[in-house]
Amino acid sequence: MSACTPLNGNGFTLQPSKRRSFKGLHASHLISQFQVTTAPYAIPLPSLHLHQPSKFRPKKFNLFTVSANSTKTHFRNKNPKEINVLVVGSTGYIGNFVVKELVGRGFNVVAIAREKSGTRGKNGKDETLSMLSGAKVCFSDVTNLESLEKSIENLGISIDVVVSCLASRNGGVKDSRLIDYEATKNSLVAGKKFGAAHFVLLSAICVQKPLLEFQRAKLKFESELIRESEKDEGFTYSIVRPTAFFKSLAGQVELVKDGKPYVMFGDGKLCACKPISEPDLASFIADCVLGEDLVNRVLPIGGPGGALTPLEQGEMLFRLVGKEPKFIKVPIQIMDFAIGFLDFLVSVFPSLEDVAEFGKIGRYYAAESMLILDPETKEYNAEKTPSYGKDTLEDFFKRVLEEGMAGQELGEQTIF
Repeated sequence: MSACTPLNGNGFTLQPSKRRSFKGLHASHLISQFQVTTAPYAIPLPSLHLHQPSKFRPKKFNLFTVSANSTKTHFRNKNPKEINVLVVGSTGYIGNFVVKELVGRGFNVVAIAREKSGTRGKNGKDETLSMLSGAKVCFSDVTNLESLEKSIENLGISIDVVVSCLASRNGGVKDSRLIDYEATKNSLVAGKKFGAAHFVLLSAICVQKPLLEFQRAKLKFESELIRESEKDEGFTYSIVRPTAFFKSLAGQVELVKDGKPYVMFGDGKLCACKPISEPDLASFIADCVLGEDLVNRVLPIGGPGGALTPLEQGEMLFRLVGKEPKFIKVPIQIMDFAIGFLDFLVSVFPSLEDVAEFGKIGRYYAAESMLILDPETKEYNAEKTPSYGKDTLEDFFKRVLEEGMAGQELGEQTIF
């Protein structure tokens, strides 16, 4: 059990009582791609009113306190400054952008964070408070429902909306179940207990074809979130399924810059995606807080422009560095052989299950497109994948070539 007590500034800290169960797990994004969620993909997509991202403007935080017995549906009639938004996964790569976007739009943001955040827990409390400037930071443990509920109770406010940016650190079997399902469900249970009427879930487009443990965990929670809305007419959801993140496609930028070849599987056309920038995705997630046209829907979303294959991404990089394109084409069958061997090893040494899962994750992203999967043709469709925002992959590559990958590290998501 733990409690949040006010700190000087924008933070809360946990004061342990007799019992304490903290696992200190993080949420991060998997291997060089985005994560996913589940619920029937084939939910129709009426015309989206996509707004351009707003600029982040720091503001003084002032929580609006309301009775826990207030009518839940009333939050959409309030001004943003009167709406309390609980963000879990706030120190993750996308969660950090989401907190800034929500604060910039004037919402009262409560950011749940671990006492040690960032890649391998490198950030302490001071760094976390600075990162989440403008939000009320509450240090708690999303993997422990009792701890999370006590922390929210000690805030002394009701919650209007929960935004979950939780994701397992690396897609491992146990971590996926713990974070993508159990911890995310804890945030739903705790949020509803303190009045939440809407839940915005950051998922991933790849859950359309669930072959991996993290995808199955996300889909399991998606289905339960949808059922919760069906049981409670005063409760709504928005499930956001983004395509690839920019940083997940930047792993070979430095290699190409140094004159080395670009490595791809097959002919480089096995898969494609419509990558979206982190600020643009954060803006879309923030739209889901009040956007009534985005309620009770599964929302695939990509960035502006057409879909890009690995071959086209490589050609773009060589053009930007002014070098003749050089490619190494790796047969996808090599990964199939490796996965078969790893599965055999797992049957003998079960402790290797995560290693085998990482191989499957790598194989998945080498061959599967991050686009809408047409339920009728069973083929990926770039034209049916909605676009949003203004940031392009080419502009991102230009910036990385000039400034490097500072702040874009994959950390524990790195597989290759």
